Amino acid sequence: MTNITIQELRDFQTTNGATIEDSPTGGTIPISFGNDRRAMEAIKTGVALCDRSHWGLLQVADEERLKFLHNQSTNNIESIEPGRGCDTVFVNSTARTLDLATVYVAEDAALILVSPNRRQQLLEWLDRYIFPFDKVALKDVSSDYAIFSLIGPETEKLLEKLGETTLASEPHATHKLINLAGASVRLAAGSGLTTAGSTLIVPVGDALKVWQALIEMGAVAMGDRLWQQLRIEQGRPAPDCELTEDYNPLEAGLWQTISFDKGCYIGQETIARLNTYKGVKQQLWGIRLSAMAEPGTVLTAGEDKVGKLTSCTETDGGYLGLGYVRVKAGGVGLKVRAGDVEGEVVEVPFLTRGYL
Repeated sequence: MTNITIQELRDFQTTNGATIEDSPTGGTIPISFGNDRRAMEAIKTGVALCDRSHWGLLQVADEERLKFLHNQSTNNIESIEPGRGCDTVFVNSTARTLDLATVYVAEDAALILVSPNRRQQLLEWLDRYIFPFDKVALKDVSSDYAIFSLIGPETEKLLEKLGETTLASEPHATHKLINLAGASVRLAAGSGLTTAGSTLIVPVGDALKVWQALIEMGAVAMGDRLWQQLRIEQGRPAPDCELTEDYNPLEAGLWQTISFDKGCYIGQETIARLNTYKGVKQQLWGIRLSAMAEPGTVLTAGEDKVGKLTSCTETDGGYLGLGYVRVKAGGVGLKVRAGDVEGEVVEVPFLTRGYL
């Protein structure tokens, strides 16, 4: 039934111009609706609707759910009240990044929105740390829900048209259940990017009618290709690109996801030591480029190797990449080369920095 329901949504999207591709981790992804220019304009001045249903959604329930998540990731999960949430990073014992995730704490469970290519890995990783007497129940509920993001400055007005009070003034990841098109939907503050917006967790059986309602109210459908462009423009690091076992969350510019005051958690000792002794040796930056360059290309400044390009995209304003640069080499304004392509280090809004 679940697959049939998702297929109904995909059929509707295809009829309305979507190019659908298979996800490497299972399922399908609307790559583009053939309207990237219009969708980008909606992101800037209206509201775009992005289908992120190929992302993973994990559920942690039972009495010790928050304590468990608190001990497995970088943010202060135990202090979060129902209806609130936060971004957090899952790291290994040496603080190398596994994934950047968003946790939504509800009355009886916590939902974790994880990257598409980390769903199975994180499920297995978390399960490894559940012991027989722990009061924790872990479940993959990805196939039970569709995930939509509304992105753009008119998001709140669109929700108001649907008769819903908004979360515009609430902190990131604040959430509540609403009635949308006759469906019980979890509405959360934040689009997943730095652009204003909201994220919707929709029972899969209601996915088609909720998508249709949002389109009818003026949202412009956008595909994953544009999402990837935006996440590079804004600097959101992604697994297998910026988030790998070569880097830690401090290097990845994810200081906002780390609590330095909480108790022990996996990777805590390494992160605390890096912060205390100012041990970060490389940082993630935006790289303004003169042309497209291949991710993985070594970055040089003069004759020196100073880092590595991790992502690259074409934007309305030219070419932009993300890359790690050695702290001693410099920061904003540093002139670099990615192979034969000239570049310059620039700030991007998603990334945060600590003592540097």
